[in-house]
Formats: sequence, C-alpha cells, structure tokens
Amino acid sequence: MDATRLRVLVAIAKYGSVTGAAQALNYAQPSISHHIARLEAETGAKLMERAGRGVKLTDAGHLLAERAEEILGRIDAAEAELALHVGLRQDRVRLAAFGSALGTLVAVAGAALHAEHADSGIQITQADPAHALRMLRAGETDVALIFKYLRDGAEPDSMLAEAKGPVAGDESNIRVVLDEPVYLVSQEGAPSAPTPDPTDRADSGTNPGTNPGTNPELRRALLTAHADRRWIGADEQCTEFTVDLCRCSGFVPEMTTRSADYVATQALVAAGLGVAILPGLALHAVARPGLESVELPGARRQILAVTYPAAPDGTAVTKLIDALAGAARSTLVAG
Repeated sequence: MDATRLRVLVAIAKYGSVTGAAQALNYAQPSISHHIARLEAETGAKLMERAGRGVKLTDAGHLLAERAEEILGRIDAAEAELALHVGLRQDRVRLAAFGSALGTLVAVAGAALHAEHADSGIQITQADPAHALRMLRAGETDVALIFKYLRDGAEPDSMLAEAKGPVAGDESNIRVVLDEPVYLVSQEGAPSAPTPDPTDRADSGTNPGTNPGTNPELRRALLTAHADRRWIGADEQCTEFTVDLCRCSGFVPEMTTRSADYVATQALVAAGLGVAILPGLALHAVARPGLESVELPGARRQILAVTYPAAPDGTAVTKLIDALAGAARSTLVAG
C-alpha cells in the first residue's frame, strides 16, 4: 500500500469529505478520487461509497483509515528521528500533556531544558490522556504525558472493565515520572474524619516507581466519615476512581457536581458544596485557601511519559523525559 494514498484516506476520514481532504492536502478533487481508486485496487476492498450528493467511507474504509493513521505516524516519527540523527533539524520535541501538568512539571522541565540547551525547543499541546495517546499513535506528538490511578498497587478492576483509562500500545515505551499520593479534600472547619495516626499511615511513596504500603481500614474510615456528604467529581478518571474507592468502603457517593477543572473543584469544596478526591499535583498547582486535605492510604496516581516507538538515548525526547522526572522530584521536595 502506497503511503501517499493512505494519507488521502486518512484525510477523508478526518475532514469528512473529498472536498475537505483536497483542501487539506492541496490536491485537486479528481486526484483524491484517483488515489482512492488505486488504493481500492491495491487492497481489494471497497473503501468509499456514495451518500446523497457526496461520498462516505465504508466500514472497511474506516478500519483501514484508523490503522493508516498509526502507520503514517510511525513513518513520520522515523523520518523525524533520522533527520535528528544526521543533523538535518534542530533539537525540537513535541509534547502532549494534561492541564495540571502544564503549570507544574512541564513548566519546570521546559525551563530546565532551555537553561541547559538554549537551542532546544518544546512544542506543547494540552490534551487529556486518551487524546494524547491518539496524537502519539498518529505521529502528531513525540511524548504523551498521561496518568492512571492505582488502588493498593493496582488499577481498579471496575476502571479496567469499563475501559475508562487510556491504553498505550504494546510497543510503546512507558516511564513513570511521578508516583504521587491522592487526597480527600474537604472544607476547612467542616466536620471531618478522625485524624489518622501517623504510625498507621501508608508509606509516602515519594520516589517515582515505588510501591507504597496500603491501609484499607484507615482509608475506609476516612471515606465513610463523609458517606452522607455530597461529592464533587473532577476529570473522568478521577471521578471513576472516587466512585471505586467509595464503593470499596461500603457506600456509593452522591455525586452532585462534576468539573474537569481542578481549580473549580477546589473552589466548590471550599464553598462547602461537597467533598472531593484529588491528586497531589492538582493541589500543588493551585494552593486554594479554605481547604483541608488528608492523604488516602493506598490511593495513588502515576504520571507516565509514553513514547511510540521508543526513542534512543540522547535525543530531545529522552532529554525532555529526564527533565520531567527531575521536575517531579523537585515538586515532591517543594511539596
């Protein structure tokens, strides 16, 4: 299969029409039709069909377009790595990262890279974990910064079964840059759970990649003290994790409000509109007054840097990931 024809197919899938694909690729419309006809001959499959006055992709067309996007992404990544290897381009790297990481880890890492390598540059796109991985597979970014939640050292079965978390490809290279605690957050001065005994606390797990201890009984006591309160959900994964932790503690939380904005979530909690569960980085990014937070034993969030395919040592990609890991260490020390 010819790569140019695959690009045409991907463009049709992305822009929804031959006209849109022609404009995006700067091709004439007859050229688009010609490429699809040749691709159909190569594959032996009908990829487009008429729909009213226009055309649409068949099921086979959508299937091939999805795979073609990943194939082309790997071709583009290989070309970029080769160009960097032979010195045909400057030390540039693209990063897709979620919101709360941009103002913390990414900002610190970017400053460190610029201080050490003034000619280096980072192209940054804000993207939730699922979108960041799609960008990585499509070759639109070099590094996807994502996260996943862990309960007692493993991903909750409920989240895995419902496919709520992003899934990296089998051939991707994954590095843990931060392993952080998760907190129960409530309004300052509001009725709260019993104060945890420091000797019963789980290990803080401040080093990336550690396997902290767990204490389900203490976690259950902390959560059930708020079982009759209203709860505020954050992003989708955090909300699902909140529900999972509460269910494991014997109750279903009354989730009255959801906001993907961690700042807004904290403001709602500070106003007494409910309690929430938030990762440490979210609290570190914005120190909202009027809140009380307590670490939940056995509840963690890992922040992962994913590359696809794996990048060789010494490239802009590995320098960026090293800088992110360094930023994580400094964040933990400062926190």
